[in-house]
Amino acid sequence: MPIYRIAIGTPGEASQPDALKAELAEFFSMLIFVFAGEGSGMAFNKLTDDGSTTPSGLIQASLAHGFALFVAVSVGANISGGHVNPAVTFGAFIGGNITLLRGILYWIAQLLGSVVACALLKFATGNISFFAVVWSVCLERMYATAVDPKKGNIGIVAPIAIGFIVGANILVGGAFDGASMNPAVSFGPAVVSWTWTNHWVYWVGPLIGAAIAALVYDNIFIVGGTHEQLPTTDY
Repeated sequence: MPIYRIAIGTPGEASQPDALKAELAEFFSMLIFVFAGEGSGMAFNKLTDDGSTTPSGLIQASLAHGFALFVAVSVGANISGGHVNPAVTFGAFIGGNITLLRGILYWIAQLLGSVVACALLKFATGNISFFAVVWSVCLERMYATAVDPKKGNIGIVAPIAIGFIVGANILVGGAFDGASMNPAVSFGPAVVSWTWTNHWVYWVGPLIGAAIAALVYDNIFIVGGTHEQLPTTDY
C-alpha cells in the first residue's frame, strides 16, 4: 500500500527556492487554464445571448479546455510536476509523491490562480456572467501520466495526453453536468460571483476519485516494480 509513504513535510520546506518556484508554476498554470477554459464558456454565452448549450458549444469547450490544459501542464511540468488541479495534488499526496505541506502550498497557489483568472475575465468582459454549468464529480484522474515513476522521459506526450483526456471527458459529461473534474475551476467562479450552491460536491467528487486512482494505480500497475520515492522538489 502506498499509504505508508505519506509524509507531512517540514516547516522549512515552504521557504525553499524550489518550493516557491513550484508554487508560482502552479499559480500561472492554473491562471492560463481557467482563463482560457472559463473564457471560452463566457464567449459562447455572449455569442448565443446566453442560449442553451449546443453540440458545437460542447466541442468548443472541449477544444478550449484541452488545448489550454496542454499548455498549462507544459508550463509547470518540469518545475512543479504540472498538477494544475487540487485533486491531482491530493492523489499525489495519497500516493506518497508529495508532502502534505507541499500539497497545501500547491492548493493555495492553484486556487489563487483560478480566482485571479476569473477576476481578470470579469474585468475584461465587462462583468459578463460566468459559464453556468453544474460541475461534475471526478470522471478520471491523470495519475499515470503525472506521477508514475516508470513513465520515463515522455516530454510533451504527458501534457498532450492529459489535455486530450480532459477534452474527451468534456464531450462525454459536458451535456450532463459540465465535466469540470477540477475543484479549482469551480472555486474561482464561485469566489468572484459569490455563488456557493452545492460547492462541496465540486470538491468531494474529484478528491475521492483522485484518492481511488492513486491507491489503485500504485497497487495494481506499479506494485511489483521499482517504485522509488519521488523527490519533493519535483512536486
